[in-house]
Amino acid sequence: MNIPRVVIAGDRSSAGKTTVCIGLLGALRERGLEVQGFKVGLDYIDPGFHTLVSGRPSRNLDGFLMSPEVVKEIFIRGSKGADIAVIEGVRGLYEGLNYSDDVGSTAQIAKILHCPVILVIDAGSITRSVAALVNGYKSFDPEVQISGVILNNIGSERHGEKAQKAVEKYCGVKVIGKIPRKSDLKISMRHLGLITATECKKSGGGFNSVLDKIKNSVHENVDIKAFLDVANSAHALKAPVSRIFHAKIGRSEEAKVRIAVAFDEAFNFYYQDTLDLLALDGAELVYFSPMNDKKFPDGVDAVYIGGGFPELYGDELSSNTQMLDAVKDFYDQYGVIYAECGGLMYLMEQLEYQSNCFEMCGVIKGSVRFGEKRVVNYVEGEFQKDCILGKKGEWFKGHEFHHSKILLEDPANTDFAYKILRGKGITDGLDGIILKNCLASFAHLHAASYAGFAENFVTSARISRIKNFKT
Repeated sequence: MNIPRVVIAGDRSSAGKTTVCIGLLGALRERGLEVQGFKVGLDYIDPGFHTLVSGRPSRNLDGFLMSPEVVKEIFIRGSKGADIAVIEGVRGLYEGLNYSDDVGSTAQIAKILHCPVILVIDAGSITRSVAALVNGYKSFDPEVQISGVILNNIGSERHGEKAQKAVEKYCGVKVIGKIPRKSDLKISMRHLGLITATECKKSGGGFNSVLDKIKNSVHENVDIKAFLDVANSAHALKAPVSRIFHAKIGRSEEAKVRIAVAFDEAFNFYYQDTLDLLALDGAELVYFSPMNDKKFPDGVDAVYIGGGFPELYGDELSSNTQMLDAVKDFYDQYGVIYAECGGLMYLMEQLEYQSNCFEMCGVIKGSVRFGEKRVVNYVEGEFQKDCILGKKGEWFKGHEFHHSKILLEDPANTDFAYKILRGKGITDGLDGIILKNCLASFAHLHAASYAGFAENFVTSARISRIKNFKT
């Protein structure tokens, strides 16, 4: 496969990668190119903006969760039909799981995909020192191909010229963009990152104006031809044997199940590849809004409630009592429910946030409370009990990020599916509350990492449907 591709990496977090990437996606699409976005790491929010701007579902690539072969498979499958791929990095170029290797880093993905790197540097208060930074990044790992630099937060034309000349004199790397410091190019932030694309779409014209300004700024301040030259310098990538993305042979229409997926401003943290793998395993995905809908779509066999920000929409969620009752009734009738993080919070009896207390579904006895400490971890765990997603003894990798703490009414008598070997979990290194056919956890799983996810979820929904049909 010989698709032009480039990694947009930062010298640090908040260097401006997301803004630059969004602007490039928009500028390239405006030129008539079919452009595919990717995100290094497990972030949900940046891919949402990629999808919104590019018109194609963005996908995640993670070297801790995924083998090199799976990374390539996701990249090649996601890029099918695209003219160019733009991969947004995570944190600084070399930041990963450990100090001693590149696992989980942007650099690791660049090497796996034989992908040239454009380094975005926050040059807000430096000029000649930019050259020292670039040389340091170049020499740190010679296998990483740094092929261009974009200077962000430039204070003046003279500032930009001096920094550019320093880089090109001392580093032998071309500066392909100098983006001026403008406060109106920033997307709003909050406690777990950016405001989500789903929420921004609801805000209407104001957000569209920000996107236009970002795109126009990239058009005006980045040499798009030079950018395309870098992308076209990527060598051909040999396609691996398909390991995960293949339709199950002999899957009949009768064997299909309907999984209702919660999707609105409160719940929108899903990996596109996880949804695709559920579909390949025989799931018809239908969407509903816990904030606005009064019931599930017809004929639902299982419910999937992903992560998000339910705490910010506590009023809307708690006032929609018909949906709260629908979730509780579905659970009481042994319906299959899988909930991650925000979904876990929604299943509690109460959600406490900023001195407010909101009534939730009441599936899990207890409450959720928010604190100052933020938990952000890669997670490794083992199934210690059978549940809808796996069998005792199976292993998985995932991640967790939240500000909340679960206060269970009776923790000693709560069944947990997961023993957390790396990470925090809900309590005492345990996660994945099991109640009837419900599983709720802080751990987020990616179906391309934990290979049993899609098949087990769909099979559990199918078994539940058969039992309900017989009764």
